[in-house]
Amino acid sequence: MDRRSFLRASTVGAGAAAASTLAAPAIAQGNRTLTLVTTWGRGLAGVHDSAQYFADQLTAATDGQLTVDLRAGGELVGAFEVFDAVSAGQADLYHGVDYYFLGQHPALSFFSQVPFGMNFQEYANWIYHEGGQELSDDLYSIFGLKALPAGNTGPQSGGWFAREINAPEDFQGLRFRMPGQGGQVLGKLGASVQNLPGSEVYQALSSGAIEGTEWIGPWADETAGFQEITNIYYTAGFHEPGPNLNIVFSQEVWDSLSPQHQKIAEQVARAANLWTMSLFMSNNSSALQRLQQGGVQLQEFPDPVWDAFGAAAQEVIAEPMGDELYRRIHDSYMESLRSSAQWIQRSEGAFAAQRNRVLGL
Repeated sequence: MDRRSFLRASTVGAGAAAASTLAAPAIAQGNRTLTLVTTWGRGLAGVHDSAQYFADQLTAATDGQLTVDLRAGGELVGAFEVFDAVSAGQADLYHGVDYYFLGQHPALSFFSQVPFGMNFQEYANWIYHEGGQELSDDLYSIFGLKALPAGNTGPQSGGWFAREINAPEDFQGLRFRMPGQGGQVLGKLGASVQNLPGSEVYQALSSGAIEGTEWIGPWADETAGFQEITNIYYTAGFHEPGPNLNIVFSQEVWDSLSPQHQKIAEQVARAANLWTMSLFMSNNSSALQRLQQGGVQLQEFPDPVWDAFGAAAQEVIAEPMGDELYRRIHDSYMESLRSSAQWIQRSEGAFAAQRNRVLGL
């Protein structure tokens, strides 16, 4: 039995009752309803908004011929079950960040985020112009999926801690929430790493089940209320300098769309990508000011901690290199990153430093 047949026969998500609710697309009088499931709890700032934006815009752009019915994490399937639900044909598409699913294939990290990896601009360069989308198609097709970038949070913060981090040894035994390869890095430093959906993080931090967490950045973190629990906030992180959120279709559903609707979906995904990035970036500075005014201590990791992050990250990224597809995607990603980073540093990087010096920013 192949993987896809197995998944179709398996109980996914909330069980058979939920699966029966997740029927194939409804088609009536030329119109179609597509069920979109997400890794986000309803109302999570920015990320749920991104999924809702895509759903609303695709519905509007097709004049309702494709009507997207958004079901947030936990409403039909759990936040961490959306990959299998869509791969098995029990939902039509999902919106989420795919480092939650590295157990499916480690190369999914390159289409979500790798430690010390690409920022938003660098990722866009790779995916749209330097072969990234084609490699995405190669990877996701294994699972009967078609993925498109449809959101980015911009650089994520280092996170909230119950105590200050002054040396790499301070991570020993620390119960910390961080998914993906970033979490694997902290694991190498001795942390007890937890992978929790966003909607469960506040309660875990409040109860003491975890001693720290990263989430996204000042605006989303403030909205989540983490400042009510601890006031130690590291504003720069190594783990997600520009995490990509995907809209991921069932390949069967994608292939059943008309060429016109496929093109519309691609353009709506691109619009969601930029819209989401600007949504976070436009809100982060004012939120950071409010957090600081409210007594939050803004911290930066010392250089020895950054060095430890870097050494562990290189180990983590190298470990799956025995997989041919992972290695091929890695090599393309890194070649593009080197090229983009050199130009950005010499142009935008130098300009930003001088602009901020001249204007006193």
